[in-house]
Amino acid sequence: MPEELSRYAHGFASDVLRLVVWLVLLVAVFVPLERLFALHPAKIWRKQVGVDLGWYFINSLLPALIIAVPLATLARALQGVNPWGLYTAVAAWPLGVKLLLTLVVNDAGAYWGHRASHHLPFLWRFHAIHHSAEHMDWLVNTRAHPVDMVFTRLSGLVPVYLLGLAQASGHGLDTGVALVVVLGTTWSFFIHSNIRIRLGPLEWLISTPAFHHWHHTNDQHRNRNFAAIFPWIDRVFGTAWLPKHWPPVYGIDAPPPPTLAGQLLEPLKDKK
Repeated sequence: MPEELSRYAHGFASDVLRLVVWLVLLVAVFVPLERLFALHPAKIWRKQVGVDLGWYFINSLLPALIIAVPLATLARALQGVNPWGLYTAVAAWPLGVKLLLTLVVNDAGAYWGHRASHHLPFLWRFHAIHHSAEHMDWLVNTRAHPVDMVFTRLSGLVPVYLLGLAQASGHGLDTGVALVVVLGTTWSFFIHSNIRIRLGPLEWLISTPAFHHWHHTNDQHRNRNFAAIFPWIDRVFGTAWLPKHWPPVYGIDAPPPPTLAGQLLEPLKDKK
């Protein structure tokens, strides 16, 4: 038992150190960009930055541990399964093709999970934490309830496994899926950032801060732009909104408590 505790403590310390290193890199990239190309004037040590840093560490550790259980269970259930030879055919595809399809399938699945989080009251309880930010910058990406993150990520990853785009080995996260998760997470920091950048027609192919800022608006255009990477998914399903101007206001009508503990517990309260 002492050896197991020691290994756990060592692993946890390594994970925290890794997150600190990533945080330093993120600060080094986004703070200068947000100072040079700021959409809205903002302070680095703004209100609730400490809360968002707390969310950064929680959501970099907890959701991954939770998600690993259902994905491992699904992977084991799919072992030996090969419907109509689909998995054999997919396994023979070039790696680049599988990665691109994994990105698309994951984003499409997450789109519907994300959309459900806006329209189903129980899911909105948790997702509202993310939308409670009344400004936008790169660190707002981390402000999310773990339950919300687990649901949205599973919405995207389960279809990836079911279509055979991820290796159903049952031993850890598939390499392609891991790359997609890292890419998606990195891109999420970018689209939340306080950067005034427009890409013209390319904005309908790949998401940008302008596209995602409209997702966070708190006016009559709310509940749009659910896709994280590919805006054309929103166009296909009629939820795209990307005018030339930027949103006038962010946030939600009923903000949650200002503390990390309060935001973590608020969605769990009985709301009859």
